[in-house]
Amino acid sequence: MRIGLVGTGRIGASHAAAIAARPEVTELLLADADRDRARDVAGRVGAHVAGDIATLLSPGAVDGLVITAATAAHPELILSGVRAGIPVFCEKPVAPDVPGTVEVLREVEKSGVQVHIGFMRRFDAGYTRARQALRDGELGELHRVHAVTCDAAPPPAAYIPTSGGIFRDCHVHDFDILRWVTGREVTDVYAYGANRGASYFAEAGDVDTTAAVLRMDDGTMVTLQGSRYNGGGYDVRMELAGSRGTIAVGLDERAPLLSAEEGVDFPTGQPWQEFWSRFTPAYEAEIGAFTRMVADGGESPCTVADALEAVLVADAADKSMREGRPVQVAEVRPQL
Repeated sequence: MRIGLVGTGRIGASHAAAIAARPEVTELLLADADRDRARDVAGRVGAHVAGDIATLLSPGAVDGLVITAATAAHPELILSGVRAGIPVFCEKPVAPDVPGTVEVLREVEKSGVQVHIGFMRRFDAGYTRARQALRDGELGELHRVHAVTCDAAPPPAAYIPTSGGIFRDCHVHDFDILRWVTGREVTDVYAYGANRGASYFAEAGDVDTTAAVLRMDDGTMVTLQGSRYNGGGYDVRMELAGSRGTIAVGLDERAPLLSAEEGVDFPTGQPWQEFWSRFTPAYEAEIGAFTRMVADGGESPCTVADALEAVLVADAADKSMREGRPVQVAEVRPQL
C-alpha cells in the first residue's frame, strides 16, 4: 500500500511516523510547500519526498491520501483527492467555516469516495470502553455527562487569530466524542467564556476559559469545562452517570489531579503535559483504521457529515457565549 501525505508540520510529522510504522504501508510519499521540511521528516521516518501535490494525485501514484496541511488548504485538498478517486484522511476541521464544510460534504457524498476526518478520541480505549458500557446497559439510563478539556499551556499567540476560537478549535473534540459515545444529538447550548491569561486571546476576540451546559435530544444534561491554562497538566476527561453506575474516561495514573482527602495519593504518575503523548495509541489506531478502509473499502469511521455536526455545536456554543443566551443548534444549521 502506498500512502501520500500532504503537510509535514508538527502534526504531519507525527502522523508520518505512525503511517510509516504500519506493516501494510510499503511506501510513504510526502509533499509540502517547504521541501526542506519534507526532506527532514522523510529522513526521520524512512519516507520519500514527492515532487509536488499533483504528483501524489496522478493515476496510480498512491492508494490513500493523508492531509495534515494548514486548515485553509483542507477543502481543496480533500476534493482533489476525491476527484482523483483516492480515499482521504484529513485532520479536523474539514474547512475553516460551515459553508466550506457543506460544499465539501455535498461533493464527497456525490462521489462515493470515502473520507475519514481525524477525530482521534473515537479511537481512545477509555472513550471506547465508556461507549460500550452505555450500550451494554452497564450504566443504566444515562442522566448526565461532564466533559473537560484543558491544555497545560496555551498555543502561541500567532495561532489564535486563525484558530476559529476555543469552541471550534478545542472543544469541537468534546462535541464529536459526546455524539459518538452517547449516540445522541445536541439540541441547545448555553456557553460562557472568560479571559484569565494572556491578552492575546481577548485581542483576537477569543477566550481562554470556558464553561457550558448542553442538552441532548433525549433530555440528558451535559456540562463542559475548558481552559488554555491548566497548571496541573493536560486534562481531558469525560464522566457519564446513569441510573446504575458512573464511568470516567481519563481517570488514570497520569491524570493531572490532586486529592484533598487524607491518605489518598492517587494518581501517582507524572501528569500528562500535551495532547500527542496522551493520545498516541488513539492516533496510531486512527491511522490503522484509515489504512484498513483503504484496503477493504469499508465505511469511514468519522465522515464529513459527522464533522459538520460537531462544528455546528461549536458554532452554537460560540454564538451563545457572544450573545449571552441559550442557542439551539437548529439556529446555526445550514440548508443542505
